Amino acid sequence: MVAATHTNRKATIRETGPAARPALKEAGSEAASRWTRTGYEAAPARASGQEAAKPSRPRARRRKSGGCAVKSKDPYLGRSRLTPERATAEGRSEKSAEAVVTGDGEGPNGRESEAAVSLGRARSQKSRQLELPLEGRGEAPKARRSGEVSPAASGDERSGTDHLMELVVGRGNAKVALKRVRRNKGSPGVDGMTVDELPKHLVEHWEEIRAQLLDGTYQPKPVREVEIPKGGGGVRKLGIPTVLDRFIQQSILQVLQPRFDPTFSEHSHGFRPGRNAHDAVCEAQRYIQEGKRVVVDVDLEKFFDRVNHDVLMGRLERRILDKRMLGLIRRYLEAGIMANGVATERYEGTPQGGPLSPLLANVLLDEVDKELERRGHSFVRYADDCNVYVRSRRAGERVMEALKSLYARLRLRVNETKSAVARPWERKFLGYSFWVASGRVVRRRVAPKALAAMKRRVRQITSRNGGRSMRRVFAELRSFLLGWRGYFRLAETPRIFRNLDKWVRHRLRMVQLKQWKRGKTIYREMRRRGANDGAARRVAANSHRWWRNSAMLLNTALHTSYYDREGVPRLAA
Repeated sequence: MVAATHTNRKATIRETGPAARPALKEAGSEAASRWTRTGYEAAPARASGQEAAKPSRPRARRRKSGGCAVKSKDPYLGRSRLTPERATAEGRSEKSAEAVVTGDGEGPNGRESEAAVSLGRARSQKSRQLELPLEGRGEAPKARRSGEVSPAASGDERSGTDHLMELVVGRGNAKVALKRVRRNKGSPGVDGMTVDELPKHLVEHWEEIRAQLLDGTYQPKPVREVEIPKGGGGVRKLGIPTVLDRFIQQSILQVLQPRFDPTFSEHSHGFRPGRNAHDAVCEAQRYIQEGKRVVVDVDLEKFFDRVNHDVLMGRLERRILDKRMLGLIRRYLEAGIMANGVATERYEGTPQGGPLSPLLANVLLDEVDKELERRGHSFVRYADDCNVYVRSRRAGERVMEALKSLYARLRLRVNETKSAVARPWERKFLGYSFWVASGRVVRRRVAPKALAAMKRRVRQITSRNGGRSMRRVFAELRSFLLGWRGYFRLAETPRIFRNLDKWVRHRLRMVQLKQWKRGKTIYREMRRRGANDGAARRVAANSHRWWRNSAMLLNTALHTSYYDREGVPRLAA
């Protein structure tokens, strides 16, 4: 049929003469753009301004083979097919651009076909199709909603936009950050600006600060170094940023944390929304109850002071596309430290005291968490405190060596003196320890070191030589005991708490007796509080034996209900 079509066309051209040949050739070129089972048909004319017709696939070459079609290779699909085959609308749209490129581009009369004219449009259409992340053949790509967090499969997914700084300086985000910084209060930094002065400063200079953040030229100020004593001796160094830098770090935290937090390990509980130290302690208790009675207690040596900047930035670059954000975080890490009026450069460490430091710590240590999960270990981590629970000491030694190697990759060192492989009730975790009750049930208790630290603090508050009124002592003690009781409320040791209550009241009676000092005053005050004459005389006679005397008859005048009225909380309540 194809040969007959060629013959009829040539005969028509000879009959009509040379003048009609151009028109017939053009008609032949249009006819070559549509193939059906009965031969070539002319394509319908396209109206002016109408969308360009999709180019057809090239004409298949056939040879005489007893009326059977010959197999040819489709370069677009990469599979053999029978030609001519029925072309559907979907097939033409998928193969149009490839047909123009791979076909001979000529009609049956040797002239350029209309498909070649549409080459530019076809290439543009194909490039737009290839830009979409196709999920599968015949399936529309699944679009991700704006701001949606990617699944926590590998933890290396980058944040979905390279315009994070625009989110940081957004009005809504800035208002929430300012509210959070004012609520947290805190002392001023090296510039002396207080939290109450921050709103006025932002009103006057926010446009300039915002422009610097968007341009990537903002330079943080050095942090103010503060040393606080540690319970076990020594000092802990804190770096207090300026109030403005705390506000900017809080704004960054509110943008990055929703993107990073879903990728962190389920066994990490430190400084994460909806998680706290109590969750970590309960998870550790569950592991011990399951029979894992050996703990690998790892303590990192000066973790926040030894964070390697290059290693940390390498982990951040895997997750953040915005170069301005990366540059700002790098400048915060390298901001100097102001101590005694002298600013020094910093080449490692992320100082504690800024809102961004806990998130950066979790980003760095998440690599160790993922490796422990891959190996199937039972572990729990809170910030830089990590405990791994195993069933034998030999397994614990192997895990300890593996952890040392993992932390060495991050340029971190394990404190050999504070790390150990031991029984859980011999170690403390976040101030708690454990004990085994009847029926081999694992219970929680306050660690001995935490109890000693609590008593040390109460002794400071109730010092006999403080020179303070009892109302002030009550207020300071109430503030401390309420916080301590709230944190250690998970302890399952009511008898210890009752003994602590008695000891605290004993300390308060001693302070009161020391303030009365003289025997006449002691007698008068006890009688005024309802004590009988004999008890008042006996206490007044021993006025200089403060501790011994306060444990005897003095409680008849200063009984427990008196301290309840003064607002001193009970730990056993």
